[in-house]
Amino acid sequence: MDDLRLDIATAPLEACERLERELGLRAPVAQVLVRRGLADPAAAGAFLAADERHDIARWAGIDQAVALVLGHVERRSPIVVHGDYDCDGVAATAILVRVLRELGAEVGWYLPSRAEDGYGLASHTVERLASEGAGLLLTADCAITAIEEVELARGLGLDVVVTDHHRPRADGLLPDAALVHPGVCGAGFADLCAAAVAHKLAGALLAAGGLDPAGADEDLDLVALATVADCVPLQGENRRLVREGIAALRRTRRPGLRALLRVVRADPATVDETTIAFRLAPRINAAGRLHRADAGVELLLTGDPGRAEAIAAELDAANAERRHIETRILFEAEAQLAERGDRAAHVLAADGWHSGVIGIVASRLVERHNRPVVMVALDGERGTGSGRSIPAFDLLGGLDACSSLLVRHGGHRAAAGCTIERDRVSAFAEALAANAEAALRPDDLIRRARVDAVLGADEAGLDLAVELGRLAPFGVGNPAPALLVPAARLVGARPMGEGQHIRFTVESGGGRAAAVAFGRPRLPDGAEDGIDAVFSLEVNRWNGAESARLSLRGTAPRDPAAIELLGRPRDFLEAALAELDADDAHDVGVDSEQTCGAYAPQYASRSAARQPPRDRRGHGILATIVALVASGEPVVVATACEERRLRALEGRVGGFALCSWRALARDPAIATGAAHLVALDPPALADWRAALDELGDDVRAHLAWGEPELRFTEDVLAHDHASRTALAALYRELRDAPGAPLADVLRGQGRTAAHAGLLLRVLVDLGLVEIDRAGGAARLLDAPRADLGRSAAHRASLARLEEGRRWLSGTRLRAA
Repeated sequence: MDDLRLDIATAPLEACERLERELGLRAPVAQVLVRRGLADPAAAGAFLAADERHDIARWAGIDQAVALVLGHVERRSPIVVHGDYDCDGVAATAILVRVLRELGAEVGWYLPSRAEDGYGLASHTVERLASEGAGLLLTADCAITAIEEVELARGLGLDVVVTDHHRPRADGLLPDAALVHPGVCGAGFADLCAAAVAHKLAGALLAAGGLDPAGADEDLDLVALATVADCVPLQGENRRLVREGIAALRRTRRPGLRALLRVVRADPATVDETTIAFRLAPRINAAGRLHRADAGVELLLTGDPGRAEAIAAELDAANAERRHIETRILFEAEAQLAERGDRAAHVLAADGWHSGVIGIVASRLVERHNRPVVMVALDGERGTGSGRSIPAFDLLGGLDACSSLLVRHGGHRAAAGCTIERDRVSAFAEALAANAEAALRPDDLIRRARVDAVLGADEAGLDLAVELGRLAPFGVGNPAPALLVPAARLVGARPMGEGQHIRFTVESGGGRAAAVAFGRPRLPDGAEDGIDAVFSLEVNRWNGAESARLSLRGTAPRDPAAIELLGRPRDFLEAALAELDADDAHDVGVDSEQTCGAYAPQYASRSAARQPPRDRRGHGILATIVALVASGEPVVVATACEERRLRALEGRVGGFALCSWRALARDPAIATGAAHLVALDPPALADWRAALDELGDDVRAHLAWGEPELRFTEDVLAHDHASRTALAALYRELRDAPGAPLADVLRGQGRTAAHAGLLLRVLVDLGLVEIDRAGGAARLLDAPRADLGRSAAHRASLARLEEGRRWLSGTRLRAA
């Protein structure tokens, strides 16, 4: 997805470095945690540990629900688990059926047909179950809004226990039944999926029935499967459940899951949340979307490997059929969108759309267009709707606002469903669009990407990829970290996956990293010239080997903030003429260690509060600057020549101030207010190093240069020296333009005010030029061929050049 707007929250360096020190983290990982609100080391440590646990014994009404269930178990009264047709409902049903069997219950299950029954508990289902002799109706993943249906069940003599996790009705009414719901009854974490609720209830039933409650952990593999599939936030207790569940899934002995893993060709040892989300869950969901959802329950409960293989193959075929149907509906839906034009929210409807697939298509449309979308599959006089939303819009709230036009509805903020009469679809479309128009700002409709950390390609190695894995599991509420590589060059694109994907190389800051882009046949325009690119970093496993790999998530047009120039003279001529009064001995001569050694700050005025420089040499310079700018703290970048650096940096990065070492040495006050000073080029001269060493205690220095910057600085020193060639050029220009304004002549050949003034000083020393300061003019004098050694200014210039070259040479030797 291209043309993103990047959202980069502030991440103060001090907070990041505290996490690095106390938790032993790499800088990008610390940035991620700080930007996600985990700057406190204790909170960050707890997040990484992922061991949050809440006891269901603290839930209101849990004892009543457990006693009711066990009463029916003891009486051998028939129990029916009424689940739902998605992966969460299937898993929750399987968990409850298994534990009730272990307790000796007479138990069966019922999963509604998406096409015939619709979502949730239906009146005709209640009547059927009652007529078949059920004593207890135990719901899984449904019925928290089924007020009338539960009342009907009670009236027909059924006891009812509702286990659910969906949002209750907007009017606050709850079913008249024993409730097991994390939001309504729970104490602790409220965002559990239905399978997690069932898992907790299973533990409570085992404990009350005199068995080991740890036996409920046999179903942690199903809890992980459902938690990821149902897109509940992977935060809090869900992190523990999914981590432990993935570990259980890797070693599962459940024939159905082992068969499904073989069908999708997944190595059990490397199963993770991505395997669940994109390979396992879609196949279990496909059964409920197209055919019989109870195939999923049978798969998860069967102990027969042969039967498991047959069901897994059936689910795989259903998923292939689902993908074909999805492609057709997506094409038709896109045509409707093009015809209707842009709106704040879309309601699309048609006959012939499969009600089990429209939710997936709605998700695809939201990804492409960044608008809430409700898809309605019409059949006769009614339609079944399934919608998905963008982060800024509460879709369930939108449906609540349009409830007078709907037969029924329910769901979450991000995903919801409804039933609607055919003749009300148009009115519903207008009402939902109006509701979204009122609720959303223009910025909400722009595709955005949150950036968690800034790094250079050189940092995207295997060690970092492994450490980022400590933040897993990734998904809703805890997405895989989004890593910005600023001004990255994407080169060497090669097709993969029959041309549907590409692999390429990312170049940034002298580093290179392997990368892929899934679902892209080509790279974005301008990628080879440099582009702000957002990636995830993953461990790529192939043929028994592991390597780091960046995965492209999107690119953003470069539109950096301005760069402020510090220390630039307001009056060029005045600044140049001021050089005539410079002290020739200024800054010439330093001790041998500072001249020939690698730079080590002396901090002549250092206090106990002063932090040592942060050594970023050898890493990406642009990434270093952008990361500091993104900290939200003022940044100054020091360079050998601000004019030349400005031309190279402008349009690529911004939001900071730029100055030359010379300007900083002459007036340290120009850095007042800065929190960070980045040494982009090395401080090759003694007065430059003194300026760095004498920064205030509240300014943190960052050493960022590499070999290219050493060469650049050497070139600047040579260029700014009063060489015979430079002197001759200025003398000719003064001679050939006697009437031209002096400032214009001095600016020629891109001279800075300081360099022009130095050249004038030497010419004056040699008796070749006379300066009229009052008139701002220069007059050439007759003089014999000049001996440059007679000029004190030239001798000082040469000494500075040699000093800088010695220091740069010594730095290279130390680095080698």
